[in-house]
Order: sequence, then structure tokens, then C-alpha cells
Amino acid sequence: MSTLTPLADPKQASFYEVVSTRRSVRRFTKTPISDEVLNACLDMAMLAPSSSNLQPWQFFVIESEEKRQKTVTYCMSQNAAKTANKLIVVVARTDTWRQHAKDNIKYFPVKPVPKPVQDYYGKLIPLIMTRGVMNVFTPAKWALTQATRKVRGAMVEPIYDADDLKNWALISTSLAAENLMLAFRAHGFDSCPMGGFDEPQLKKLLDLNEEQHICMVIAAGERDERGIYSEQYRFERERFIVKV
Repeated sequence: MSTLTPLADPKQASFYEVVSTRRSVRRFTKTPISDEVLNACLDMAMLAPSSSNLQPWQFFVIESEEKRQKTVTYCMSQNAAKTANKLIVVVARTDTWRQHAKDNIKYFPVKPVPKPVQDYYGKLIPLIMTRGVMNVFTPAKWALTQATRKVRGAMVEPIYDADDLKNWALISTSLAAENLMLAFRAHGFDSCPMGGFDEPQLKKLLDLNEEQHICMVIAAGERDERGIYSEQYRFERERFIVKV
């Protein structure tokens, strides 16, 4: 049984409580997650920060029973997948940035749209992101970057190849996935991010193209205490925090 009551307003559950009580739960009860809660959590996921507000994420909520059973199988029949009330496949897209750049100009709240915003999304973003067929633009982009760095002293590395673009999309999408898991926790539910899955089979099941990359599968539901295998622990903070 969950120990956190649903979050009706910020006073009911502090940020620290939500974060510190989030666990990767491997077994869930049969208590359902309502569509209202699910949609609220997905909305919170999409408030995550993303590089240049290009929002490369996509969330596949598995509703078909046939697809659910196959998803469980492709997640290696993990307990978290088998007992989850909701299974959400979190996808990072590398084929939406161009349209989303245009949409940033369209949706920008200040009208008329300032010229720096138009130039950023209309000129700079395409320059940074465009690779060309078989990365044909990569040598020229690399040379331009190095020359600019010599003049300016600092320069952000552009996207050179498909791996760069995939990593870029996965970073922003992972932030959205964390928001989603914390939102479930704030509503009194739990989750388990799963990275162990048969990606080719799962992509085929969801009819994903080669520019839709599965970041993780999130199992969600009400915590069954048997789904917590041990007390939470972390290594000493000195391993990870470096002050320079």
C-alpha cells in the first residue's frame, strides 16, 4: 500500500518527500490508475526542460491487451511489467526537431515574434541540427566549428551524425521520464523504469520508424511492499560531488 496520499496542493506533499520516497518498484497491486491521474502525470512529464524547447519525446501508453502481453514479453517478463497497471513506452524522436523549430516560432507568446527568436529557430537550429544525407555536411560543420572556436574561444559542438542526434534526443526525453515518475509518486503511485527490453521487437510492435528510439519502458501502479527488495541506500556523496 502506498504511504503517500495524492497531491491535491503543494502543501500536502513536499518536493523532498516525493523525491525521497520514489523507489523502483518491482511489483504492484491491482489498484488502477485513473485516466485523470494518468493524464495529469503525462502533462507533468511534458513540462520537463528540453534542449531549445524542441520537445523530442513521445509516450506510448499501452492500452490494447494484446499489445500489453507482448510488451510484457519483450520486457523479459519482469515482475514490474507483469503486475503494472500502466505500461508506458518512452520514445525519443530525432525526426521532429525541424517541425518543432517552426512551431516554436508559431507558438511563441510574444507577438510579433522577436527577430532573435525567428533567427534562432529559423537559421541557427537548422545549422546546428542538419546532417545531410550520409552526414554529408559533417566535414564542413566540423571545420566551421573549429574556426569559430579559435575566434570566439568557446563554441557549442553541433550535431555531426546520427549518434549525436540520438544522444541529444535521449537526454531531453530522460528528463521527461523522470518528471513522469515523480508525478506518479506525487499522486500516491509508484513506477519502475525498465531498460531491459527487446528493442527491435518492441519497435516493431509499436510500428516505430528508425528515428524513434526507445528510451525506457515505465511500469506504473500502486506499490506492493513485496516490490521493494531492500531499504534504499546510496554510496557516499564524496564519490560524485566534485568542487573545483
